[in-house]
Amino acid sequence: MDRDKLIQYIIELQSIAQAGLYYAKDHYDKERYERIREISAEIMAQKTELPLDKVKDLFCTDYGYQTPKIDTRAAVFKDGKIPLVQERDGRWALPGGWCEVTLSPVENVIKEVKEEAGIDVLVKSIIAVQNRDNHNKPPYAYGVVKLFYMCEEIGGTFMKNTETLDAKYFDEDNLPTLATEKCTAEQINMCFNAHRSNQWTVLFD
Repeated sequence: MDRDKLIQYIIELQSIAQAGLYYAKDHYDKERYERIREISAEIMAQKTELPLDKVKDLFCTDYGYQTPKIDTRAAVFKDGKIPLVQERDGRWALPGGWCEVTLSPVENVIKEVKEEAGIDVLVKSIIAVQNRDNHNKPPYAYGVVKLFYMCEEIGGTFMKNTETLDAKYFDEDNLPTLATEKCTAEQINMCFNAHRSNQWTVLFD
């Protein structure tokens, strides 16, 4: 069986189990759903070679009907270049991250750019709304909707922080090694195309 297809089955089983735990009234049904979730986590740990505790933390902690997480990413341009931030493992990505429950997506992307790149921005428009599984590998144990925003730099400078090692501007043809699970060269090229366009049409899956 294709590995990605098996992971999709595992994710579906976990989602069914989570919904069952939320809606089930019978004690024995809840025990069965809990066991299905445990089995899905054990298989996921074997296939991804991640520690079981980490898989359970990522995979089995939500409550209620399962919905995708929101990831916001910022495209900021200066002199024809785009800023990327260096992750702790040395690879690079567009500044961004998980949307905080207390913030709107726009507020979140402003916060993330400031924290990771030290840049103050205004959000001007949206570039794309993407289903992560259609664009980034490897698949995650949960659904993710990625929002890419066009932003304007209004100040700031990189400051040492706990999330990123550095922030630099890159041109389209000279990209560094990317953290492709977060953003790919194709997604960065999409941002450049939006920057060059006078009438950009939002892309969506």
